[in-house]
Amino acid sequence: MRFDRTDTGVFGQWWWTIDKLNLFALILLIAVGSVLVNAGSPPVAKRLDLPAFYFVNRHYVFLGLGMMVMVLASFFSPMQVRRLAVLGFACSIALMFLVPFVGEQTKGAHRWINLAGISVQPSEFMKPCFAIVMAWVCSENHRRVDFPGYRVAIGLYLLVAFLLIIQPDIGMTLTVTAMWGVQLFLAGLPMIWVMLMGVLGIGGMFAAYHFLPHVAKRIDNFLDPAAGDNYQIGRSLEAFQNGGILGRGPGEGSVKQFLPDSHTDFIFAVAGEEFGVIVCLLILGLFAFIVLRGFARVWKENDLFQLLAVCGVLTQFGIQSVINMGVAVNLFPAKGMTLPFLSYGGSSVVAIAMGMGFMLALTRRSYGRK
Repeated sequence: MRFDRTDTGVFGQWWWTIDKLNLFALILLIAVGSVLVNAGSPPVAKRLDLPAFYFVNRHYVFLGLGMMVMVLASFFSPMQVRRLAVLGFACSIALMFLVPFVGEQTKGAHRWINLAGISVQPSEFMKPCFAIVMAWVCSENHRRVDFPGYRVAIGLYLLVAFLLIIQPDIGMTLTVTAMWGVQLFLAGLPMIWVMLMGVLGIGGMFAAYHFLPHVAKRIDNFLDPAAGDNYQIGRSLEAFQNGGILGRGPGEGSVKQFLPDSHTDFIFAVAGEEFGVIVCLLILGLFAFIVLRGFARVWKENDLFQLLAVCGVLTQFGIQSVINMGVAVNLFPAKGMTLPFLSYGGSSVVAIAMGMGFMLALTRRSYGRK
């Protein structure tokens, strides 16, 4: 099928206005993720007495669903993106209220809820929707003098932060907080408020350390490796050491036999051992390209809503990627975050795909504009 610039059909307009470079970069990232999950998950499945390709098959299903969601969302207009995000945010918040009461407990946290036999993490879908809602609130604050935008933004953030902390999910709380701060800064929040937010953020981290034992344990283990259990971090660093520059070859890694989370939180370590530092740097470059390309693309737009929305979604995407890879090489305390599109996941894969679909939709050029 061929399209030319005179094609006024839905697909023709989409093809000539979409950011093809970022679309192809995302598809390449998804392809890399399918290879890494295929490499890292069979040993985990065997340890859990599951079929060897249990996680691989499920991941491919979620990847397929995620790609359909991403492409479909990229067809939306800014108005449609905003409406879908408001609906998604409302549904996610409602489910997050229910999670502490009817949610499934995993590793001491209540983050998942069973819907029609499918385990769903509502907070994953809340993240991209919250970025869009925040962008709408802040842009309306500039458009309408009677709209209390900053007060609404603060209220929504406090609600989201409260629901995340009681799960508890400190890593996602930090990610959402960073995104929220970036959007308010770009929206023109007075510097005194930005400084106050920074002070409150630091205070929040100290409070989390003193009142949440699992947070204190992770930070203590990071600052003093000899003080506690650092088994996974140690194995992860061993994987990078074994892989060297070029890696041991596909399927030749051994650390995945011992890492409990080799298919999720430590998938980057599997990449390091089997494909080497060069491939890891290429993966890092791919994430950086997607984020910087999106920023550069939206920076040319004159619409404040589009600017704030894209920056919010990309901030989440970038921070989550950096934290996951940083944990794997012991630059950050363990957070329990997946690596977007590379780690095995259900809710996380589909939700990230939805966020990237929003980004592609909001960075499309006006039809007829080069």
